[in-house]
Amino acid sequence: MKLDGKVALITGGNSGIGSATAALLAKEGATVVLTGRNQARGDQIAQAITEAGGRAIFLRADVRVADDCRQVIEQTLERFGRIDVLFNNAGVYHPRTVPECTEQEWDETIDSSLKGAFLMSKYALPSMIERGSGSIIHTSSGWGIQGGDHAAAYCAAKGGLVVMAKAMAIDHGPDGIRVNCVCPGDVDTPMLPDDAGRRGMAWDDYVAGASDRPLGRIGTTEEIARAVLFLASDDSSFITGEALVVDGGGIAG
Repeated sequence: MKLDGKVALITGGNSGIGSATAALLAKEGATVVLTGRNQARGDQIAQAITEAGGRAIFLRADVRVADDCRQVIEQTLERFGRIDVLFNNAGVYHPRTVPECTEQEWDETIDSSLKGAFLMSKYALPSMIERGSGSIIHTSSGWGIQGGDHAAAYCAAKGGLVVMAKAMAIDHGPDGIRVNCVCPGDVDTPMLPDDAGRRGMAWDDYVAGASDRPLGRIGTTEEIARAVLFLASDDSSFITGEALVVDGGGIAG
């Protein structure tokens, strides 16, 4: 198993990419610590992983709050003694242009994705530096590399994650720590129907537009999870500071 004996901490683990990645990393031998704001949902996911033969716990945390992030790191280290993989996956999305976007929506988007990744990394890095190893992965987006419509705050947050990963890779490569981004395209998660509704689009029309890419479909959470596993494992041992695009060719042109 690619992560046998490792400890992986996943934010935004309550659904979608986070829960699929938790299940896969546990299957590959990792002890998984999930975080999110929904205690009941998080406990259900951790229990399902445990019943499938894996090892997982849920710790409630809001990544926008420094004390929550610090406590999750401390509790993980107290219980398991190490953090080998940090997957900064939490985030929200508001389909807004700059004039449409409220200050609250802007702050929520930036804080949940960019600030959250900063805070979790800030508190996890000292233990990784002490051990001389670690892999940190941020969930960015294809729209973190090129812009998208009605997504100004989201693009700002996801673009910031790409460049922050590069800066962190430079700073912490000498410490034995790799830092990368995974950049999904449209993926079959609860975010898509929510976005379709907020844009006032029929679901069939929305999916047809999202599938307009060389592979002709939207992605699955399991496909993104496999990319995260690659970046978390020694299969990518000479890769750092990169943004791995997993979008069916959506931004290839």
